[in-house]
Amino acid sequence: MAGYLHQFFFGIYPYICLSAFLIGSLVRFDREQYTWRSGSSQLLRARQLRWGSNLFHIGILFLFAGHFVGLLTPHVVYELVITAQAKQLMAVVSGGIAGTVCFIGLTMLLHRRLFDARIRATSSPMDIAILFLLWIQLVLGMVTLPFSLSHSDGSVMLALSEWAQRIVTFRGGAADLILGVDWPFKLHLFFGLTIFLVFPFSRLVHIWSAPVWYVLRKPQVVRRRGSGRTLPIGGE
Repeated sequence: MAGYLHQFFFGIYPYICLSAFLIGSLVRFDREQYTWRSGSSQLLRARQLRWGSNLFHIGILFLFAGHFVGLLTPHVVYELVITAQAKQLMAVVSGGIAGTVCFIGLTMLLHRRLFDARIRATSSPMDIAILFLLWIQLVLGMVTLPFSLSHSDGSVMLALSEWAQRIVTFRGGAADLILGVDWPFKLHLFFGLTIFLVFPFSRLVHIWSAPVWYVLRKPQVVRRRGSGRTLPIGGE
């Protein structure tokens, strides 16, 4: 039974979560655009929100980029520049720093939402649930750090990377690669996948509205009244 559950959670469950993530986000954008927001309560406990939000976003963006590059970059691409052992040590150190920053910020946001009656009254169950889910996932990520150091040869890191790359390229045998890894890694993967599953049903969808386009915007042409002279403002 344990073998079947392992195959389900790490061989089938990822595709369920990623399908819900992509299709759900598209459907929600198409049908519920007025709910496509972060639902800010910035007028209440503004200082705590400012510190918590900034620390959380700085940490989470670094962690996301690190996981994305670290898991999905094939080993042959970076092995000429850095060894697997050095890459793992760098990931542990940088991830530990970013994780601590993110943990402080997320804890402040969770405390604010739970212990301020006015904010709690305007929060949906999903608002609180997604913060708890992110908090648990972050704690599990911190728990994996000493386990990573105990595998200084980088073997576990390589196994996790190969698992992720097989999942996104639809190759078989992904679950078998992580059969023997320590339990914190498996729980961390499970909760990470679950975040993708609930993403379209939470306020996390506002990530898709990040104004990345603003950096690549075309120049805005402004004409002075009564003059043919044009002044380009901003732009590339």
